[in-house]
Amino acid sequence: MNQDTICAVSTAPGAGGVAVIRISGPQAIVICNTVFTPAREGKCLLSQKAYTLSYGSIRKENELIDEVVAALFRAPHSFTGEDTVEITCHGSVYIQQQILQLLIDKGCRLALPGEFTQRAFLNGKMDLSQAEAIADLIASTSAGTHRLAMSQMRGGFSTELGYLRTRLLDFVSLIELELDFSEEDVEFADRTNLRILASDIEKLIHRLVDSFSIGNAVKNGIPVTIIGETNAGKSTLLNLLLHEEKAIVSNIHGTTRDVIEDTINLSGITFRFIDTAGIRETNDAIESLGIERTFQKLEQASIVLWVIDLCTPSAQTETLAKVLLPKLVDKNTLLVFNKADKLSPADLAEKQSLLSHIPAERVYISAKKQQNIETLHQYLIRAANLPEIGQNDVIVTNLRHYEALTKAHNAILRVLTGLTENLSGDFLSQDIRECMHYLGEITGEISNDEVLENIFSKFCIGK
Repeated sequence: MNQDTICAVSTAPGAGGVAVIRISGPQAIVICNTVFTPAREGKCLLSQKAYTLSYGSIRKENELIDEVVAALFRAPHSFTGEDTVEITCHGSVYIQQQILQLLIDKGCRLALPGEFTQRAFLNGKMDLSQAEAIADLIASTSAGTHRLAMSQMRGGFSTELGYLRTRLLDFVSLIELELDFSEEDVEFADRTNLRILASDIEKLIHRLVDSFSIGNAVKNGIPVTIIGETNAGKSTLLNLLLHEEKAIVSNIHGTTRDVIEDTINLSGITFRFIDTAGIRETNDAIESLGIERTFQKLEQASIVLWVIDLCTPSAQTETLAKVLLPKLVDKNTLLVFNKADKLSPADLAEKQSLLSHIPAERVYISAKKQQNIETLHQYLIRAANLPEIGQNDVIVTNLRHYEALTKAHNAILRVLTGLTENLSGDFLSQDIRECMHYLGEITGEISNDEVLENIFSKFCIGK
């Protein structure tokens, strides 16, 4: 595959001020030299030094396509590790297409999604976890996701995993050396030191596995489910939080019949809000399905906003509480009493005792009049309870990494059990190597074409 010379537009799709077309491969400079005419004679790309910019034009026969700037990078000192040229042209879609077609006519082919980054990985410019971090960096939408992607791309995660594998390799080598001298009953690997090492590694892997809950929340947003009876104001609240008309608002009960999701950023924290169907008894099959999905989303939520209509009779609210409370165990729940603007101060004071037996924070708002919404924002930030993440902190954000670490953790636990039960070296060696295998899967030291294809196919074209 690496014998092909590939090209693609590396800037965002569509028209813009400028566009960058990237060409990489063994014939990148030769092919670009055939379509690029330098402004100064004798300054062809073939004779240019690496890391230089050349101003010139690209023509199709006698027709001027555009005046461009060509940046030259020579292998192995480029992003992909191959000869690379980056052509900066005007951002017209027509110009981009004409230049790409010229390059293809001269022997390039269009790059597959993520193929430039895949070549960087295959050519040893980065490991697999660093390559995946590039996709996360491109997709980052907050300070937290940007910081985590930068840390992983700079190799913080890889360094930690490499340290673990090196220590394991030292011991497994000694254990397997013992097997070669099994008839002489010698012991090269001190079992006490191995137990200390295995215990230290188990703690490190366990910490990385546990960090996924934080990393996943930072990367994908903290799930916040909005629940309550029909017409309690859930959709109005969602629209207010998102600053757009995302959900239909109506006085008709049961308007929301499916789950509606979107995200916002508060103080650098991403929250994924989930508006659900109102809970009530109904004979409508579609609405019943929506209510069933409400309970499913409730199980997935980290934070629950229970919206309560203050104009609803208290007995009706207490009845709903009997249904909901068993489902709210271990959930970070806020009681959001809505339509406070419709009650007199005396009636509002009387409602203060409503659901007083529930040990949850409460806030009194008017979603329609946008009253006390800032208090709700502050609660959400406190409820997120995310730690400060430094540039050097190693936090797992990738599900593939989490699954591999979980398997590595199970393997190192078997090593500890085997040491306690005084198992023979061949069993210990097998479990240590299994732990090393799963750690190697993360960085790409152990990989297969199917895994690589799946990872890089999710990248954008041109990266």
